Amino acid sequence: MRDAQEFWDEFYGGDDPVWSGRVNVALAEITTDLAPGRALDLGCGEGADAIWLAGHGWQVVAVDISANALARGRAAAQERDVAARIRFERHDLSSSFPDGRFDLVSAQFLHSPVELDREPVLRRAADAVAVGGRLLIVDHGAAPPWAGEHVREHHFATADEVLAGLGIDDAQWELLRIGTADRDAVGPDGQTGVLTDNVILLRRTEHTG
Repeated sequence: MRDAQEFWDEFYGGDDPVWSGRVNVALAEITTDLAPGRALDLGCGEGADAIWLAGHGWQVVAVDISANALARGRAAAQERDVAARIRFERHDLSSSFPDGRFDLVSAQFLHSPVELDREPVLRRAADAVAVGGRLLIVDHGAAPPWAGEHVREHHFATADEVLAGLGIDDAQWELLRIGTADRDAVGPDGQTGVLTDNVILLRRTEHTG
């Protein structure tokens, strides 16, 4: 099986940006009215979410497995004059995880075509949330309308399945939002369509660990 670090370094190894540079929609909607604090961005890619959070007053730890992605994120943060508010860290989340607890832990589309045991990673993400803080997980809830047959046949976990995989103690969490959200998108060949995302938003009310 291909090494995950090698895969993602190659993925981000070209000359052009991979992503749009815009913040993920659900993250912006959910955090706009929150008081800024410490945020953890898991699988930060080229840093768009971390940069947006930093621009809104958050202190951010932005994590990715790819050194190339992190380099792009650092450069973009410098250009946007928010580098002082972001610490970029390289982690293979299957084997290492950032220290500390956070007021916001965000995992936006933390999927991988190479091996990634997501449930333990998301459980560690939940454990990293401070009392009063929020865990936000946004996943693909269905295949894009332009996807190939092998993608359409893939089982996309529901929001309830993702929640169950966290193994949380209900007495320590408030479930703020568990469900789906649709958004307009443009495919790789200019196709327009509607994408369905899972949105899981929890607030920690108690921490016994």
